[in-house]
Amino acid sequence: MSYAQTPAEASALDTTQNLYKKITWRLVPFLCFCYLAAYLDRINISFAKLQMIGDLQFSEASYGLGAGLFFVGYILFEVPSNLVLTKVGARVWIARIMITWGLLSAATMLVTTPTQFYIVRFLLGAAEAGFLPGVLYYLTLWFPSYRRGRIMALFIIGLPLSSVIGGPLSGWIMGHFDQVHGLRGWQWLFLLEAIPSVILGLLTFVALPNSYKDAKWLSDDEKTQLATDLRADDAEAKGAKHSFKEGFFNLKVWMLGGIDFSILLTAYALGFWLPTFIRKTGVIDTFHIGLLTALPNIAAVIAILLIGASSDKHRERRWHIIVPFLAAAAAMCVSTFFAENLAATVLLFSIASIGVLGPLPVYFSLPATFLKGTAAATGFALAISLASIAGLISNSLIGLVLDLTGSSAAAMWFFAFCLLLGSLLVFALPAKVVNR
Repeated sequence: MSYAQTPAEASALDTTQNLYKKITWRLVPFLCFCYLAAYLDRINISFAKLQMIGDLQFSEASYGLGAGLFFVGYILFEVPSNLVLTKVGARVWIARIMITWGLLSAATMLVTTPTQFYIVRFLLGAAEAGFLPGVLYYLTLWFPSYRRGRIMALFIIGLPLSSVIGGPLSGWIMGHFDQVHGLRGWQWLFLLEAIPSVILGLLTFVALPNSYKDAKWLSDDEKTQLATDLRADDAEAKGAKHSFKEGFFNLKVWMLGGIDFSILLTAYALGFWLPTFIRKTGVIDTFHIGLLTALPNIAAVIAILLIGASSDKHRERRWHIIVPFLAAAAAMCVSTFFAENLAATVLLFSIASIGVLGPLPVYFSLPATFLKGTAAATGFALAISLASIAGLISNSLIGLVLDLTGSSAAAMWFFAFCLLLGSLLVFALPAKVVNR
């Protein structure tokens, strides 16, 4: 027997949908642009490398170490930064993060020695620490768990979009600004691409209320509705942990860190080294390299939106991560046999991008299914801190392997193996806890 909604129920549903549409349009596009700027300032080093290691006489290993040292600062300050955010509020702290990382990214144009490069990359990581887990925690204050897959997807697309936009843009800047006012293209790259981060950081003071209680653009009735939905969601999360201790000493959080570790090994290999891999196929022009690096990320944007929506629709999380992981692992392995083939390289790394970036919104919706409050802030930060070790390993390993063998094959096989281990960790998470 079919169930027909009464007019009152239909009206209530429309009111609720309109409420979340309003919140989404007010917050998520702005946060997405912030993440785009953050990731662009993190990975534009991959394009700068095409000129700077020759100008500064850096080895591949020195570049890999410098790129990776970003994550040392990031790891050390991730949890403390997120705890500060819960005390001072998202508006002030996210603004502070963005302004300082923008200034430090611009300062990279001044490095002349490996030591200076290492220092500025470490400080950049320390400055950015807390942004991603802080935003993920912030979104849990506005959306119940069953809506977070789509919302995380809309936010997370800032990551591949940074390469879709940043790849061609970085190539164009390096090609057209080289030797303007005596500066090399890579120096202009760091200077110009830091500006959006600083501007967005200043706008954060206006754009982000600390919570829905401070949102002047929500009516009292809308705030009451939102509070009711969030309380009901909390009640459904039976046994959810709330304290710092319960967020830090939690096996499932450490498992999430291992899963994210396997994601980021491959994601950072793509983010930091794809321009180098494409150049090895014979493409020389930096603008053309930028256009080609955009293709895998366009595929990832589509995958993020589709997988996030499907996961919410079916209220299923685990297989929406495992299946893409397996596809990415296969693509990474096969790519080692086509390192000099441009079409195969772009296609296989597109599949890898879909497999590791597509499930991100599903993954980022998991901690809040069993953590709340301070425990959620701690858990988000800890899981991402553990995973950020992958950035140091990924960049250092590829640089070392390239110096020793001239090929990245051994690193690609290792990354594929880690994705298989990540799949096992996902499968080990209790379905009745995470499938909400």
